[in-house]
Amino acid sequence: MRYSCVLFVLVSSLGFGAPTLAQPAPAQSSTTTHIALGQSVIALNGPWKFHTGDDPRWADPNFDDSEWETVDLTPSAESIDPLTGISGYVPGWTAKGHPGYWGYAWYRIRVRVDARPGESLALAGPPNVDDVYQVFANGALLGSFGKFPGDGQIPVTYYTQPMMFQLPQTQAASPEVLELAFRVWTQPSTLQSQPWAGGFHSAPQLGQAGAVTANYQLARLRLVRIYGYSPVEAALFFLLAVMAGSLILFDRSDAVYGWLTGVFLLTAVNDFYTCLGAWTQDVSIVTSSVIGDVFLTPFILGGWVMVWWAWFHLRRPAWMPKSIAALTVLYVISNALGEDLFFNVIPHPVSVAFYVASVGIRILLLLSLALMVFWGIREQGWEGWMALPAVVLVGIAQFQTELLVLHVRVNWFPFGVRFSLRHITDLALVVVLFVLLIRRLLLSLRRQRELALDVKQAQEVQRVLIPEELPQVAGLAIESEYRPAREVGGDFFQILPHPTDGSVLIVAGDVTGKGLQAGMLVALIVGAIRTSVEKSFDPMEMIQTLNRRLCGRGHAHATCLALRIAADGSATLANAGHMPPYLNGKELPVEGSLPLGMIPNAEFTVMRFQLKSEDRLMLVSDGVAEAQDEEGHLFGFERIRDLLATPIAVADLASAAQAFGQQDDISVIAIRRVGAREAVLA
Repeated sequence: MRYSCVLFVLVSSLGFGAPTLAQPAPAQSSTTTHIALGQSVIALNGPWKFHTGDDPRWADPNFDDSEWETVDLTPSAESIDPLTGISGYVPGWTAKGHPGYWGYAWYRIRVRVDARPGESLALAGPPNVDDVYQVFANGALLGSFGKFPGDGQIPVTYYTQPMMFQLPQTQAASPEVLELAFRVWTQPSTLQSQPWAGGFHSAPQLGQAGAVTANYQLARLRLVRIYGYSPVEAALFFLLAVMAGSLILFDRSDAVYGWLTGVFLLTAVNDFYTCLGAWTQDVSIVTSSVIGDVFLTPFILGGWVMVWWAWFHLRRPAWMPKSIAALTVLYVISNALGEDLFFNVIPHPVSVAFYVASVGIRILLLLSLALMVFWGIREQGWEGWMALPAVVLVGIAQFQTELLVLHVRVNWFPFGVRFSLRHITDLALVVVLFVLLIRRLLLSLRRQRELALDVKQAQEVQRVLIPEELPQVAGLAIESEYRPAREVGGDFFQILPHPTDGSVLIVAGDVTGKGLQAGMLVALIVGAIRTSVEKSFDPMEMIQTLNRRLCGRGHAHATCLALRIAADGSATLANAGHMPPYLNGKELPVEGSLPLGMIPNAEFTVMRFQLKSEDRLMLVSDGVAEAQDEEGHLFGFERIRDLLATPIAVADLASAAQAFGQQDDISVIAIRRVGAREAVLA
């Protein structure tokens, strides 16, 4: 015998006040239920007729469905959807005698509607359904949720959303029989992602159009509220990605900031697509799964493993980063082939095999993550223990879908907002990283203070090494200018008068590099100069001695020249790769040679010339010629020659190069030969 549900919709006149609530009418037979409605809606809980498979004839109102199964959509008390937290949840067909079934199925119900002629009625589709459907009224297609291209093609599915369909206006005063048929499609991947999957999880609703519209709008708002935390988390992780990316600018040597930027950004994108899929029909289930499950999830997990690898500054085993990259790629492939997303191409047994492989790969990645934390505890102690609880949560959250299918609670709904185990894990990781970043910041500030103190002490040492007060030398007027590019410079010079014969030895040079390391090398060279001058004032011996001191010290190289000027003005110059001096504005013809520290027993050039009265000799470091403006133009030798064409103070020459764009240390020494009585000190 065919079961039917008879629905009398009684609409009150416009002159009445508030709409009347639904009241049960007297029963006329054992199989007929009478319901009287005001301006409200009624849930069509059934009984429904149900059949798996697909046949277009099943939309026909005259089709005999008496042999079909009977399904009741009345929810049990306090039933809640484990995915959305919405009450009134009904298990799908996999819990009602059709385990493992996916594909098409039909629901049919006959309703007798008693409404005023011309009254607008509407049908609200089931707010919770797997996955998409078409709805027919008396054999005519009312509309659909999802896309049904026809011609045997697979429907395009979306995450369940409220839908509303207008019914044809009633024309007669007598009750009208309405045959409703739902053609439902559930894809196989849905069976892997939630328990009791398949078909309706809540009943459609029928009623006055205004009331149905109000319920529809409330359902949309409820859906927005359920996933309201996801955009907040997306914004949070986007800001964290910006913050971590900005830290790269301050410390490019630490790879952890790059990995954090990538993981935070991917998490933000994942949350964004969660909202897009839940709130709109712009992203299908397949597209969302490919983006989220196939790509983002593996890369986020692999990224977290590398975050802790970089955080704990691990270096061994050296093959670990490559193995993590390989596992991540395998995870992507196994997810793509193991989630039944391409069931029309990949056989189900093959998909199951890849799904099992994806579980194994997840376990391997989590074991790698556990190893990172174990090594972190062993190497750094407190920081490793801090990371341990968050990492344990990460491991559990990686099996959130499997736990959900096993009916383990992984979603909570405070104030109607969904918080999943993954959300809790993400927050725990953020809290742990925030605490560790604050600790790292405090340690960094302490190291910076210590480094600033070291730099200050190095500056004080350099002020001792670089003469601020030049010695008096009879017959010579000497002035100097020194401007380091950083707090501690790499240029050096020493002016050493002979104690008896009236000559003077001037040693000037430029070590490779800048900063504190260059300053330490300058200290070594100046110490060697002062030791060597006690034995000999010969410029060539000085250059050779310094070369021996620097050879074998790695990258300890320097350009240098040693100039001895006798009391009668005769000068001897030994050069090791330094810029030639300028005599009266013209460059001396000094042959090129290797810098100090390149090879032992290197040959250096030496030349002799005479300083006449009022001759002016200028020693210039390469920092002057290599000054560079914003467009990349060099200060160059041409500008140096132009400036030296007329007498110029050393401070003015240094200022000209510095204003042009200082890139390296600048040092300038000027020596002018004068009469003995005119000897001055600059």
